Amino acid sequence: MTKIEVLGPGCNNCVQLERNAREAVAAAGIEAEITKVTDYAEIKSYGIMSTPGLVIDGKVVSAGRIPSPADIVVWLTR
Repeated sequence: MTKIEVLGPGCNNCVQLERNAREAVAAAGIEAEITKVTDYAEIKSYGIMSTPGLVIDGKVVSAGRIPSPADIVVWLTR
């Protein structure tokens, strides 16, 4: 199962990124666990300086922007 983490304090951009990630998972037809990471120390451990961030299977794929569901599908299907 794919593990997706949305990094951010819970702002509107973070909420939108989570929506986009859920839409992408549905479009890709895969099983994924989506979690939100709001702890600043944990977010910082990924090496990103601006949120929201998106991590797929432990790899940071986006930071500081809201990727579209189509972008996320590409990352999920690589």
